[in-house]
Amino acid sequence: MRVIVVGAGIAGLCTAWALVARGHAVTLLEQGPIPNPLAASGDHHRIIRRAYGSASGYGHAITEAYDAWDALWSDLGRSHLDPRGFLCVSREKGDEAEDFLDGLKAGGYPFELFQPDEAAARWPFLDAGAIRYAYASPEGGALHCRRIAADLLRWFRQKGATVREHCRVVAVEEDEGRVRLASGETLAAERVVVCAGAWVTKLFPDLAGSLTVYRTAVVYLDPPAELAAAWAAAPVVLDVGGATDGYIIPPSGDGGLKFGSGLHRFASPDADARRMPEAGEGEAIRDLFAPPLARVADYLVSSVVSCAYTFTDDEAFFATERGRCLVVSACSGHGYKFGAYVGRRVADHVERSDFARLRAALRAELA
Repeated sequence: MRVIVVGAGIAGLCTAWALVARGHAVTLLEQGPIPNPLAASGDHHRIIRRAYGSASGYGHAITEAYDAWDALWSDLGRSHLDPRGFLCVSREKGDEAEDFLDGLKAGGYPFELFQPDEAAARWPFLDAGAIRYAYASPEGGALHCRRIAADLLRWFRQKGATVREHCRVVAVEEDEGRVRLASGETLAAERVVVCAGAWVTKLFPDLAGSLTVYRTAVVYLDPPAELAAAWAAAPVVLDVGGATDGYIIPPSGDGGLKFGSGLHRFASPDADARRMPEAGEGEAIRDLFAPPLARVADYLVSSVVSCAYTFTDDEAFFATERGRCLVVSACSGHGYKFGAYVGRRVADHVERSDFARLRAALRAELA
């Protein structure tokens, strides 16, 4: 089958991978380079982990995601997962870190619990006086985004897939299975899969009622010299507790120490707007992490990277089908770890049309 995939973020890349691996003729179109640093998945590294809230179906779906990543590593001939495990810190009763712990218990996944003084002794960047407890699990780590994209690009070319970078799609003719490029050229296929991320509402303005585009940012930091070794050996920090909605990725692969928080975001309908870092933005993100980190003011900002995401009200994945066109959005900032899972599920649907099953899988509603 001839399939056009629009967008080479992780959802588009993995959809193209799954389809090419099954023998389909794929044309992958990306408006920028691959990897594209402006894409939501274009940064250096992202977290993968087992922990999800006890009521979330994604706790079950992550097992299938790990299996899908293993299949992708096999095709690439090497893994781009740094399996350093993950750490969570609880600061308030009922915070998200506590909910994640309940999810680990419900799933029967391994973890080790630490009292505040034990945690600060093991990870000296923590302030023992600011936390209730911490826990760590070996089943998590950092996915190296740009390395994954670069290796998939190489793999596509070896397999004879058509990949066109700097090729912006400006319109999709849903019923005809055609896309129109900014150059004026028109391409056609039996199916079109749109994985355009935060740019999807430019192609389908009516989806703005279901998908809200947010602009956010992460900050890369140089820690105090005496804490550099502790950070280099640390697990990824999935949640810093309280209301911060904060995560940290230690230096891994080509990426340095990175802080990000769900508190630092604002609606921005134009995914291309305000992409340059703003004055003081890095320090503002950094300071959200005190507590539970000690000596936060001693961390020096090295760079700030803006991101654009789509969010749904319930923070679940989104899909809609229109004629020969399928639109998929990996929403709310937690899509990367499910990239290979999404790719395989979309390929299943392209081969054996069952939109209800695809939607249930993307929303983690399948047992």
